[in-house]
Amino acid sequence: MNLIDLATPGFFAAMGIEHRVLSKRAAAGDTAAIGYERRDTIASLLMGTASLYAPIALNRALAPVQPGQGGRWSRGRLALIATAVGAAAVTTAADVLARREDDSRLTRWARRVRPSAAVAAVAGGVVVGSTGWAARTSARHIWERSGSRRDLGTGVAVTAGALLLWDFIYYWNHRIQHESRWLWAIHVVHHSSEHYNLSTALRQPVADVFGMFVPYGLLAALGFRPSVIETARALDLIYQFWIHTEAIDRLGPLEEVLNTPSHHRVHHGSNRQYLDRNHAGILIIWDRLFGTFEREREKVVYGLTRNISTFNPLRIATHEYGEIARDLAASEDWRERLSVVFRSPGWRSAHRDEETEGRALAEA
Repeated sequence: MNLIDLATPGFFAAMGIEHRVLSKRAAAGDTAAIGYERRDTIASLLMGTASLYAPIALNRALAPVQPGQGGRWSRGRLALIATAVGAAAVTTAADVLARREDDSRLTRWARRVRPSAAVAAVAGGVVVGSTGWAARTSARHIWERSGSRRDLGTGVAVTAGALLLWDFIYYWNHRIQHESRWLWAIHVVHHSSEHYNLSTALRQPVADVFGMFVPYGLLAALGFRPSVIETARALDLIYQFWIHTEAIDRLGPLEEVLNTPSHHRVHHGSNRQYLDRNHAGILIIWDRLFGTFEREREKVVYGLTRNISTFNPLRIATHEYGEIARDLAASEDWRERLSVVFRSPGWRSAHRDEETEGRALAEA
């Protein structure tokens, strides 16, 4: 059993304690804390369970297109690359034809085929890129290639060093997940609840396999064993569980160094001043150093800027991918498509507003 497995009974015990604390506060007339909602909690627990098993299923499904040993390309991977390149070529040709002002059969065909071809090209490219990146940046792969030449061993000091470096990389990966829509589509699952309690901590993404992140495997190149890196990962995740609560207010001087419930409530807020702030895992000093720190001042409104209003786990896991596909289908050139996928989650809405304003000024 790993540390997460050992900690799981504690997670559920803590949820029970938190529920009782918040219920007593509510009975005493305190309406500040939102507390638990049965359907929301069930959805969070289902997403937590799915986050354990969905990656296994996805990895098996993607096995035919993943790089083989030594980075060799399998037939399935070559076929996927060919499909993605072919779809991109069709999309590019359709872009040119669709701009024509005539109503010929060829023009109508281009306008009809372009949306699906664009989605296929981008989806294929994402799968090729993410599977290749994952294969080449895993801790075990890097350890076998270079890390084992400098073995730092085990022990408290080594584990503490790995945890510090893991937390630093975690900050940047977490920040990037909020700044790139492709990665936000993975992470948005965790922010989809309009409640904030310990069950929200378990509402985890299921599609990490489609992401490309700053590799934690870099620690292996420094001499940290994969087992030590895994321990650092588990400790970082366990720490972040308890900060998903309204039952704890502020923690005095610790607020200046550690990520606390107060700081992380800000992170889950949809208030304008709280958006994309406090990305830390354990140490809030990363946000202080890199300009993303915000204190909790006004009451936090939890959830997304546009809430999805559903408790359906499948919808929670896939809604942003559906939105991206729709925006890709509506895009008219590659610059717009790449912006839809890789720029900030709010770029498309802002771009539409600019276009609308531009047309209004032109008509005026």
